Amino acid sequence: MMITVNLRPGQKRKAAGGGAKQLFSGLKGGMARVKDPFLVGSVGLCAAVAAFLGWSIVRSNAAYNALGPRLEQVRDEQKRFDNLLRQKHRAELIRDSLLSQIATIRGVDGSRYVWPHVLDEVAKALPPYTWLTTLSTQVAAAVADTADQAVERPLLFRMEGRTMDLEAYTRFLRQLGASPWLSDVTPLEAKTIVEKERPVTQFIIQASFRRADSAYIRTVPLSQSVR
Repeated sequence: MMITVNLRPGQKRKAAGGGAKQLFSGLKGGMARVKDPFLVGSVGLCAAVAAFLGWSIVRSNAAYNALGPRLEQVRDEQKRFDNLLRQKHRAELIRDSLLSQIATIRGVDGSRYVWPHVLDEVAKALPPYTWLTTLSTQVAAAVADTADQAVERPLLFRMEGRTMDLEAYTRFLRQLGASPWLSDVTPLEAKTIVEKERPVTQFIIQASFRRADSAYIRTVPLSQSVR
């Protein structure tokens, strides 16, 4: 059994836990002394704003840290797309250069085989006992460059010849008109003359060259093996 002696008469011994009670009682007393409710609301509002700002800062930092890897990924994708765009631009430049070279070659080579086709078609259509004395061009074939594509002007040519048979002359006209490489076959003149004491029909025919459909074009290799 313990005996407690009070060395300070008139003062009661503090009970255990008196510090917390004094704190709460002090706060209570302070609140009781504050008579202005607007001051209390302002203090509470400031505390709420401070808490919200602290929470916002913490949340923003967390979101920023989470977006760091995504930002690096987007930067890598942007570099990859930039490389792809540069490669595409380089390929387009090469394509445009090739198209320009092909157009130049076509412009130079476009009329190279015109006359072989004309002579071949005229020779096929020429009936027996009929011959040509003159084959001349009126408008040379030319290629005019436009903004979109090359436009080829038709080649007009004139044939002067003679025949021993008037029916052969009309057959010659029909066969020329049926050629896929010729168009606008027009008889300009047909008259009877005497040549070496024989009556013959002298004629003048005008026609134009046109490119045939691909179904009429036959290609062969430049070289063939011979056994």
